[in-house]
Amino acid sequence: MKSIQTLFVLILGIMSQISFAQFTDDINSNRPGRSMMAFSVGKSVFQTETGLHYVNEDHNTLDYKASGFMAEFDIRWGLFFEQLELIAEFQYQNDNYTSDLLDKNRSALKKTLFGAKYLIYDPFKNYEEKPNLYSWKANHRFKWRQLIPAVAVYGGANLNFSDNPFNFAPVGIEEPKVSPKAMIIAQNHFGSRWVLVTNVAYNKIGSEFASIDYILTLTRGFNSKWSGFIENQGYMGDYYSDGLFRMGAAYLFNKDMQIDASIGKNIKNTPSLFTGGIGFSWRFTKNYKEVKIEKDNGSKMDKKMKKKGEKDAKKRKDTVEE
Repeated sequence: MKSIQTLFVLILGIMSQISFAQFTDDINSNRPGRSMMAFSVGKSVFQTETGLHYVNEDHNTLDYKASGFMAEFDIRWGLFFEQLELIAEFQYQNDNYTSDLLDKNRSALKKTLFGAKYLIYDPFKNYEEKPNLYSWKANHRFKWRQLIPAVAVYGGANLNFSDNPFNFAPVGIEEPKVSPKAMIIAQNHFGSRWVLVTNVAYNKIGSEFASIDYILTLTRGFNSKWSGFIENQGYMGDYYSDGLFRMGAAYLFNKDMQIDASIGKNIKNTPSLFTGGIGFSWRFTKNYKEVKIEKDNGSKMDKKMKKKGEKDAKKRKDTVEE
């Protein structure tokens, strides 16, 4: 879902005197999971994230089966501010549906969603973690600050201008043409290898299809190229409630390209769902201009001690000259 290089760059940013906003040296992708990270791609950066999945559906109660493919195409664009990102999400599914009385092909845009995300809190901003030169244990112990997440907010609109055969509503109930979505995003970094992303959303607000959804994604970096993830996604609505589990891995092909693979399975049999697929992420950074944010020079005591040291050094220099 996310390249581990994003994490390495953020950690290095903490240890340095200058923060380079939200742009990272290596691509920052949401794939192969379904959660959305708190940080944006960076101002003027354009990024695409695509996937192709095999989908199998088997309903024990209604006694039907469906299998086919699903294609995903997401566009992320950093605009106006480093913290702001515009996002377009498209999901198209084509499968063959069979039951005792029916055999048909289904195809439609399963999801069309336009929205914007804004980072409202960054725990790495204006913070420098200084290493303890006298204690290895102090440098490697658990740091409670890691429990403070980066926080972003998201607002968007679902569009539905065709008959969608993939919703779970009873016959005769249609989805609204436009319905809002709101989401809170939290992102924690644990040490140099682990990232936890939490999404809590209220989707299709004001409609009969409204639901409260969540996604928890835990990512681990294995080295500078490989990372893996496990994920739990839940839906809680009137027409459909379910829980899904996914796992997969991503490989950093180069600083602007990532490939990935994943599988997923839900916990119900009404219907039972299985997915497996591959993906590709790419970004265009030619128009990006580095944004440097100067950090705080330190506490009042640090400044006082620095000033005193400079004053003492000047006195010693004057004494030598005399």
